[in-house]
Amino acid sequence: MFHVFQYQPLRLITQNSLSSMCLKVMLSRPVAFAQIWKSWFSSHSLLGKKNIILMGPPGAGKTTTGRIVGQKLDCPVIDIDDDVLETTWNMSVSEKLQDIGYEEFLEEEGKALLKFSASGSVISLSGSNPMHAAGMQHIKKNGIVVYLDVPTTVIMSRLQSKQMDRIVGLSPGISLKDVLQFRKQFYKRWFDIRVLCGGDVAAEVVAEKVLDAVKRYQDSELETFISTRSSKSGRSTEEDSNKFYFSDVVIQGLALDGGLFVPERGLPKFTAEEWQGLIEATYVERAQVILERCIHPADIPASKLAEIIETAYGENFSCSKVAPVRHLAGNQFLLELFHGPTASFKDFALQLMPHLFAYCIPRSCNYLILVATSGDTGSAVLDGFSRLHDTDKQRIALMNFFPEDGVSPIQKSQMIGCQKENAWSVGVKSDFDFCQTAIKQIFTNSDFTGFLTVEYGTALAAANSINWARLLPQIVYHASAYLDLVHQGVISFGSPVDICIPTGNFGNMLAAFYAKMMGIPIRKCICASNENNVLTEFIRTGIYDLRGRKLISSFSPAVDILKSSNLERYLHLIANEDGQLVTQLFNQLENQGHFQLQKDLLGKLQQDLVAGWCSDEDCLAAIHSVYSTTGYILDTHTAVAKVVADRLQDRTCPIIISSTAHYSKFAPAILRALRIAEINQNPLSQLHLLSSYSALPPIHWGLLETLKKTGNGDHQVCAADMSVLMSHIETLIQNHFM
Repeated sequence: MFHVFQYQPLRLITQNSLSSMCLKVMLSRPVAFAQIWKSWFSSHSLLGKKNIILMGPPGAGKTTTGRIVGQKLDCPVIDIDDDVLETTWNMSVSEKLQDIGYEEFLEEEGKALLKFSASGSVISLSGSNPMHAAGMQHIKKNGIVVYLDVPTTVIMSRLQSKQMDRIVGLSPGISLKDVLQFRKQFYKRWFDIRVLCGGDVAAEVVAEKVLDAVKRYQDSELETFISTRSSKSGRSTEEDSNKFYFSDVVIQGLALDGGLFVPERGLPKFTAEEWQGLIEATYVERAQVILERCIHPADIPASKLAEIIETAYGENFSCSKVAPVRHLAGNQFLLELFHGPTASFKDFALQLMPHLFAYCIPRSCNYLILVATSGDTGSAVLDGFSRLHDTDKQRIALMNFFPEDGVSPIQKSQMIGCQKENAWSVGVKSDFDFCQTAIKQIFTNSDFTGFLTVEYGTALAAANSINWARLLPQIVYHASAYLDLVHQGVISFGSPVDICIPTGNFGNMLAAFYAKMMGIPIRKCICASNENNVLTEFIRTGIYDLRGRKLISSFSPAVDILKSSNLERYLHLIANEDGQLVTQLFNQLENQGHFQLQKDLLGKLQQDLVAGWCSDEDCLAAIHSVYSTTGYILDTHTAVAKVVADRLQDRTCPIIISSTAHYSKFAPAILRALRIAEINQNPLSQLHLLSSYSALPPIHWGLLETLKKTGNGDHQVCAADMSVLMSHIETLIQNHFM
């Protein structure tokens, strides 16, 4: 018989046990919260004889796959159509459907399912079983529901070739495609595991994928995280006795040894057939499939993850395609990442991450999120956390630090205007690198974090791109952009593309590289810098040198960065996870201001990455040139990438340029690029002037509304002093949580 351990959602743990867990987590960090509650499940759950329940549309291959899985496990196989419905009714399913009609058929089918019970079996549901809620609740109690997700076009081809005549819901005026699309909502509601099934995949292969998926579902120990500074043989000394799961790294953000969390076994790989199965999918559907494979259901069940993704990328984005790909000119395409509420690519992570965070943390704990921003992150994180449920806002607060004189006027207006009852912005009289370094030091200051925990019952967490939950959603849009080019007929699947990204903290670039590792055919990742071109020099020479470098304020402030945090994750990867080497390199950077890669590592890096930079003058010239020839206005960061792409691409394949922000956010620079002589200093007036150009894309709706509502507003400003920053943090905690 086949036995399955079935994980239950975290929210089902009793409140008393949560409270004691929360206290233990905060007082004895780095004890991993997920480790505690997984142990709780292991000791409190009954190991019964569970079923594997195969679910999917008609023609998905449930019956054939079920027989093969049953043979491999040497367990009973039950087909609901043949072994339950037809036996119960003493007639064929098609005869019953014809006899009583669609609605009564669903009710009778559900009643039959409610009377059915089995254990230790493989069960193949009918295509319409999931449409009866009570029946599915009954059968799901004793099994794991595996969704065989087959592209609609494949299902239609199979059904038409078989001339099947018993499709529930099919009638004159309702097409087969409409029926299949309608049913998807029910399949998504009930499944525990999704298995992607392409058009030409043999049933034997599908059966193996089902078994692999069930094994993954049972064993969350396979998906732990390590620090980039862990020893090659395992974890860092401080973390030897603990395991870190997705929910832990979302909460903790930064590893205790100062490193960044990465998956111990790497990211999941998708086959070419699996990617091709997503070509017709929407952005939300692609995000669900990709993130399900990256987040274990023991951390966030698939149904809850789907709910979070739909909330994040639903009405909050002004474009139904969420991240559309637009042809610019020649072989260049723009990936428009500015259709979110705050008009930058940061919305993709920060509309999602707050909900992930709120789900993962203990319900009785208070958390203060610390964020450093060079511009776009600030308003995005403030907006994202402001959309949490009121009960979550009471236990989650946020403090956003930004360089007071290092962001655009509109960016500052956004950050001030997006402040809410649980979220504040603080301008720091320094640059972004100071803000980011200060937050890292605060997290590793055990005396201060311990004081906050004991005195105020509050733990700190990070929402910068050092947090894995910030980085993960960015993989989706790079994969989606490639699939869109295939869908548009620009390329066939398997043909390579290059990607060019304006690069500062290296998170967006790293996400593109991760998409490549997961199976997207990206050839070259091109890093585009402005005059703060430390990354460009590093990629070209292998020398990361900050000695004598001062940050230069530019028209593209989001990449005005000298220390690229996420570069550490990339170097850890190409160094074969040699945490000791990574520790040595970044300690040397911190203490001496420079490091140099070994020749072999530089060779690996240059196989993946190329880099270039451009001046402010070249940036503005590109904006003017593109507008003059196409009527399209690039923002200053996208213009940097456009200049570098023009210089470095070899034009043998398409190149996707990440358009990371809407030009409205940088109105003074854009107006200057468009050769406007007199520029009004009022941000709202600047946007109205830009709107008169009737350019593509139009003025960003969310940004315009924010500026109309808020005016100048108020915010705190502090000196570039660690003790001052810590005092602000303590004051906020006192005001919000006490």
